[in-house]
Amino acid sequence: MAKTSGKSRTSLIAEREVLNRRLLNWATVFARDLPWRTTRDPWSVLVSEVMLQQTQVSRVQPKYLEFLNLWPTPQHLADSELSDLLVFWVGLGYPRRARNLHSAARQIRDLHSGTVPSTLPELVELPGVGPYTARAVMVFAFETKVGVVDTNVGRLLARWSGESLQPGTAQRLADALVPPDDPWLWNQALFDLAAMICTRKNPQCFECPVASCCSWRGTGLDPASNSAGVTKKQSKFQGSDRQARGKLMRGLAVGPVALAEASIVMGLADEPNRSDRLVQDLHSEGLITIRDGFLLLGDSLK
Repeated sequence: MAKTSGKSRTSLIAEREVLNRRLLNWATVFARDLPWRTTRDPWSVLVSEVMLQQTQVSRVQPKYLEFLNLWPTPQHLADSELSDLLVFWVGLGYPRRARNLHSAARQIRDLHSGTVPSTLPELVELPGVGPYTARAVMVFAFETKVGVVDTNVGRLLARWSGESLQPGTAQRLADALVPPDDPWLWNQALFDLAAMICTRKNPQCFECPVASCCSWRGTGLDPASNSAGVTKKQSKFQGSDRQARGKLMRGLAVGPVALAEASIVMGLADEPNRSDRLVQDLHSEGLITIRDGFLLLGDSLK
């Protein structure tokens, strides 16, 4: 795709000092006040990042501090039952994340003496921790000089450079731009700029503190529209497997559900084959137990 105004990744990197100064000055005034930004504790950061995976900030905020009150360290969560965490997780969606976090806590306890590791190779070995989450922990807990690129940051980078970016290219560009003296604030600033100014729809270019460094500036075809990993839409929730699974998990958070009634709880009374498949999927993922004709949450009977 042709660049929109002649800027390139190379010229953007050349403007790094100006871009970063304006971005950081803006962030010191307008950065969002979020509870996970008050800590550098690696466990607290890891918990926030797992909670925020595919879940809106507004849904995570009320649960985050409650979680840390219940399980303030990996040891506390590792020593608890998965079923307790799954009950807590209702409302956050994607319960696999809860299972993975529980497994990660046990791995941290057993292999890392209860201390969250700080390097990319060690972090990505934790269940449910991919390169993005690992880099987020590295930056927000240990202030390592790396970029943290999610879909929103990818949108910024594509618009700034005027190019459709593949994920690896976006990551390398972010790593090249991040300042060595304040990687924590710089990465938070990108999140906030994407959420508040450079939004997917109707970006407020006239309010953008780094508009002069942007190749797009709201004119012509949006470079982010074809960038890998930037515009992927989530499948429709209404009537989806995700919705049905969520209904069953909410029901199980209250108490056991008879296997014969699972389809009713999921709203799939007319789709027994689909209901059976979803029950088996949840069981194979370790999220529910099937025992004596009843479904129970996680390891409820252990």
